[in-house]
Amino acid sequence: MPFSGPKSVRKAFNHLKATLMSDPVLRAPDFDKLFLVTTDASKRGVGAVLMQKGPDQELHPVVFLSKKLSERESNWSVSEKECYAIVYALEKLRPYVWGRRFHLQTDHAALQWLHTVKKNNKKLLRWSLALQDFDFDIQHISEASNKVADALSRESFPESTG
Repeated sequence: MPFSGPKSVRKAFNHLKATLMSDPVLRAPDFDKLFLVTTDASKRGVGAVLMQKGPDQELHPVVFLSKKLSERESNWSVSEKECYAIVYALEKLRPYVWGRRFHLQTDHAALQWLHTVKKNNKKLLRWSLALQDFDFDIQHISEASNKVADALSRESFPESTG
């Protein structure tokens, strides 16, 4: 669904999209280099970014992902939303990361146990099993270091009132 709003806001939004999708902001993937996926969840959505180090040794985005949570999903626990952000991201990023080792970063420390989840929450157990198809290690990062995925998980624009 296209963004609707005042003409000046639409123009700025379209300019921002074009800028984010152009080099040097958005880079083509190099399948010979390690990928880094960062994820985040908020009350209203999930976000992720796939990145790689460029020739300058700086991280550059390859793909941005964002999804608004349904009303039912927004009622999940924080751990469930953060885990869902990972599941959503890896399913969308499967063509990039499946069959290769990569790093995954989250600011939700509790998800470091994801590979060893045993019981209790069936949803988390099911997602943990689904993620076993991927070869990654989970790294906890501070909220301050997770700015891109955090921004993508937030509601950016107010609902249009017409």
